[in-house]
Amino acid sequence: MSTLEDFTQVPLRTWAQVLSKVKQAVVFMDDRCAEALHWSGGFAAVLEAGARNVRQFSSFEACGVHEPKAVFVVSSVLKGRTADVIRDVLALSHFQYCVVFTCVPHSAHLFANNVPAELEGTPVFEQFEEKLCEWMGNMNYTAEVRYAPVLFAPVSQQLILAPAFAHLFPLLPPDLRAINAKRPEKKKLGGLQDVDMSALPLELQVEVRSLVSALNHMFESTGTREESFAVGPMSRIIAGELGSLPQAKTRRKTAAKKASIIFVDRTLDLTGAVGHHGENLVEKILTALKPLPGHVTDVQVDVSELTSLQQTPHTHNPLAPGCLAQTQEPAARLLWEAMLTGKQKEAVMEVRRHLVEAASKEKLPIKMSMGRVTPEQLCSYIKLFRSSWESLQGHSGVLQLGLATAQTLRHPSLSRWDACLAFERLLLQALCDSDFPAVLRQLLPLMKPRGAEDSSPSGSRFFEDECGLEELILLLIYLYSLADEAHQDVNEGELDKLERELVGALTLVFTQEKELSPLVQKITGCSNAEELTTERAHSAVEDMFETLRSLSHTRDHLKQLRSVYTASDGVHQATYRPFLKQILEEVFRLDRSECPDMEHMSGGLTELLKTGFSMFMKVSRPHPSDNNLLFLFVLGGVTPSELRLIKETVNSHKPGSQVSQLGLISISMQTQHTKQKKAKDEALRNSLWVKGEESRVKYAIKQCLLHKMFNKGHLYYFIGAT
Repeated sequence: MSTLEDFTQVPLRTWAQVLSKVKQAVVFMDDRCAEALHWSGGFAAVLEAGARNVRQFSSFEACGVHEPKAVFVVSSVLKGRTADVIRDVLALSHFQYCVVFTCVPHSAHLFANNVPAELEGTPVFEQFEEKLCEWMGNMNYTAEVRYAPVLFAPVSQQLILAPAFAHLFPLLPPDLRAINAKRPEKKKLGGLQDVDMSALPLELQVEVRSLVSALNHMFESTGTREESFAVGPMSRIIAGELGSLPQAKTRRKTAAKKASIIFVDRTLDLTGAVGHHGENLVEKILTALKPLPGHVTDVQVDVSELTSLQQTPHTHNPLAPGCLAQTQEPAARLLWEAMLTGKQKEAVMEVRRHLVEAASKEKLPIKMSMGRVTPEQLCSYIKLFRSSWESLQGHSGVLQLGLATAQTLRHPSLSRWDACLAFERLLLQALCDSDFPAVLRQLLPLMKPRGAEDSSPSGSRFFEDECGLEELILLLIYLYSLADEAHQDVNEGELDKLERELVGALTLVFTQEKELSPLVQKITGCSNAEELTTERAHSAVEDMFETLRSLSHTRDHLKQLRSVYTASDGVHQATYRPFLKQILEEVFRLDRSECPDMEHMSGGLTELLKTGFSMFMKVSRPHPSDNNLLFLFVLGGVTPSELRLIKETVNSHKPGSQVSQLGLISISMQTQHTKQKKAKDEALRNSLWVKGEESRVKYAIKQCLLHKMFNKGHLYYFIGAT
């Protein structure tokens, strides 16, 4: 039987293939692969393998005469901008030996080059090898092109993310309209459930093929045969592709181990993604601290308190930031696991305990104190390590996690977190007694610009104790995701009138913005406040509400799991019912009854025959709990609070079972604090498979989700099912 360690070691073994080629080489790596490496040993692992240097994948990089070997690690197809960058670097350098690793399989390269059938060998890679020699200036030089899916980031024992697929996200109705716009009238699709792989744009098909190939590589590396189940239109497409992949069919014939995998669309429950109900420390860290540049899974930790540098508001911090990825230090790994899946109070106490133990081990003069943990207390413990370089170096992982905790606990945005939580609870209760327009109207008072009496220099639009613009959009997503739960009949005319009021109020907020955040820039398409006219702001907000309306119908096609809300019965308050928890409860039902919303996707001809025979005799269909391992794959991301919820649900139904999460965020952006470079913005726009206003709005909604989520991929959740 496969174990948890088998799957968490797959990314490390895949990177080992790359590291075997980097000796005496200069390594060029794009941001997506660099982030996966960040959680798999970091650049230190590349240097320890013998590399001379690690550089950014950019046309502005070059090497000297005494650097004859280059290794490129890229996450994209070897054409277009990727090929141009490689050509530019080789032309400006003096390489004689070049190795290129791509995360896109050869079959996807054939598809991207409009080759309909699978060919023998790897002709696309071989042709690119010839180009490499040509660009190096001598056809007798050595060039290699290899496939290596270095896409997964083992964030913890329970979570693996895939930064390269951060932009992949379930389809929404605006996407369907964009797809239908390019189809003949008689071939237009009636709903998202009718969309198949062939209906998707070319770029998205390449992404899906790359993802499916990476999943197949993971199962092949562990000798596992999977049974796939899908909940949601986009999950159905991906599960179907995995089931029909030729390499996967061959693997399943000989694999000795078995597992089940359930693909779930994130859009079926956005309430859990944007809500502030989770008491989780890591979730608040991801919200409060700025992301690392170029990353979607980690944040910047200010380490100046570990030094004696004197900081003022006008001085630039010369120190490189710390981070959450502490993969080398055993104590830091244990602390990170506790922070990731524990409650905030327990996690903060665990941080203090680790700091006290580290200080005691180094015989530092620590003053013990009991009671409530404060950020000042944590910082006082951390500052003790400044006096000893050996102590600081030996416990740097724990110290960085301690600093991240202290900086989050004293961050001013946490007051907004509590305000949003209180308002979400009010909205939840109001859905019992009022129709949707009446509940939605309660957001109007929050959409007021700050009065003249507020002289805060921050440039914020709202009072400090009220919701900011990002929080307002989160609340709108939260409420529209629950809109179908309101039992009263909705007066469409009243709702339209109210939405026009909301659009007008939100437009005013946008236009009074003095400095546009990355989120507002993406929604409006304007890079600065001078460009943002009232007309452009109004048009952008109208498009946003069109997408919001579609969120209220994402569960309409489901037969059983249609609700994430339990109304008040007069004794108990109304409650939110997490969709992921409902899925797991269905999996672990004692009667093993079949859930009509979980579609089995791995059967092929055998399953079709079983379905036919079931009309005349009792035929047992596959069930997710048939196998000892169960993967829950959430297409669109997961919050740390949901990780804890999943773990608690599994333990309550299957005590002692193995729990592992492999998370792959499919949201194409970073948190709202991230300032994206122009070149990266352009590449990101080109990667969006639905063009136009809808894609910007969808991007903005996904960016808001990442305000609280791990911004990196789909989640697999690995569960002992027996």
